[in-house]
Amino acid sequence: MEMMLAIGLGTITACAVYLLLRGRMFPVALGLSLLASAANLFIFLMGRLRPGAAPIIAPETSIYADPVPQALVLTAIVIGFGMTGFIMALAVRTRSETGSDHADGREPVPDRNEVDEP
Repeated sequence: MEMMLAIGLGTITACAVYLLLRGRMFPVALGLSLLASAANLFIFLMGRLRPGAAPIIAPETSIYADPVPQALVLTAIVIGFGMTGFIMALAVRTRSETGSDHADGREPVPDRNEVDEP
């Protein structure tokens, strides 16, 4: 089970990095959201995989789930929603100011070899 979760976490992180390296604003915002989700999943998985375990320490057992990663993930989810909203508002403002959704505000110039000359 741990291997499957590690592979899934790595896949989400790789997709997020790929989207962050794109030149357009929407894929960058989507990549940031995916990266935040991957970080939340990583923090959550560090709290041990204990199905059916009590969330607090009981005196009669030593098997428990750590509640601190759960609290950290809940806080990070709220911060992630705020960050995503800000990035999307910034992308809309950049699009209206520059007329382009490219990350640096300029459309890439096509290569001279790609343009058909009459």
